[in-house]
Amino acid sequence: MDDFILENATLVLPDRVQRGWLAVSDGAIAEIGEGRAPARGLDCAGDYLIPGLIELHTDHLESHYAPRPKVRWHPLGAVLAYDAQITASGITTVFDSLRAGSDPDGSGLGSELEQLADAIATARAGDLFRAEHFTHLRCELPSTDVLDTVANFTARYPVGLISLMDHTPGQRQFRDMEKYYTYATRGGRPMDEIRANTERKIRDGRALNAKNRPALVQFAREMGIPLASHDDTTLADVDLAVGEGVRLAEFPTTLAAAEAAHRQGITVMMGAPNLIRGGSHSGNVAALALAEAGHLDILSSDYVPASLLMAAFLLPEQAPAITLPEALATVTANPARATGLTDRGALAPGLRADLVRVQRAEGVPVVREVWRAGRRVA
Repeated sequence: MDDFILENATLVLPDRVQRGWLAVSDGAIAEIGEGRAPARGLDCAGDYLIPGLIELHTDHLESHYAPRPKVRWHPLGAVLAYDAQITASGITTVFDSLRAGSDPDGSGLGSELEQLADAIATARAGDLFRAEHFTHLRCELPSTDVLDTVANFTARYPVGLISLMDHTPGQRQFRDMEKYYTYATRGGRPMDEIRANTERKIRDGRALNAKNRPALVQFAREMGIPLASHDDTTLADVDLAVGEGVRLAEFPTTLAAAEAAHRQGITVMMGAPNLIRGGSHSGNVAALALAEAGHLDILSSDYVPASLLMAAFLLPEQAPAITLPEALATVTANPARATGLTDRGALAPGLRADLVRVQRAEGVPVVREVWRAGRRVA
């Protein structure tokens, strides 16, 4: 692996921003300096140089595999196209969110989990990936087969994170039933059919959640897999998560829940699209409100990979008390810390040379070049 220097760069370090240079040796950051580089290198023309972004929750792979209703793309082709988009967004480490547990209505991709997992394994074994990929199992609690699915999956594939997801109508993300019906009518089904399905989901969801959630918590504990709780809304939701040993609160829907989770030492993650759009598409708490209150630790691109970098640069403009290094930590150092990835997430000697060169154009951060472990990948 070649050694090289990146010079004339605006370096975003953990505690400051400085003009200078960075040397890479054997895939790691060897040295960082201010001012003129000791030898000629790649001239960054004053562009920002930041750590590679770390994405903990993106289900965008599904849109590559199922680009239209009832359409399925070639699994490996979908995985590689998704990987290229991820890397072009400045993401060098990604936790692919794969759905575990089938939907009783037949929607979703829970029943096709292994097709995607096999394609990811093939790409990893063939060194076809640009970014480094881990697996985040999104476990649908109101599912009859989620326990068997998770057990079978973890017997074959490594898992880096498990999230506990309950989309039963009337609580958490869908506590506002009008918002839920707006969401549910997107497929064009008749309202009387939707209402009948909703009543069944509420009835069955409560029973399945009561069975599946404690079993998954115990399974994750035995396997040593970090746990995330999804869409915590009430203080009772947070108390439950604390008792389960949850490390990560994904997209809490209220300020009270986020504040309580943060106070209990649970890392709080919100969606980058929420920040960019100025609020939640589901009518829940705004990411900016949590940032201003000091309860935002991590941003996730969720369904728009390019939003991660854009939100990190936008955050200091919307919340001036937050510096650029602190904002970038929400997409680099903080997610690395939350998942035990101690070898990356900052520009510091000895860490892996996951690097992104970023130009600002009309206020928008544009990815110019990307390196993972010192190898250029975009």
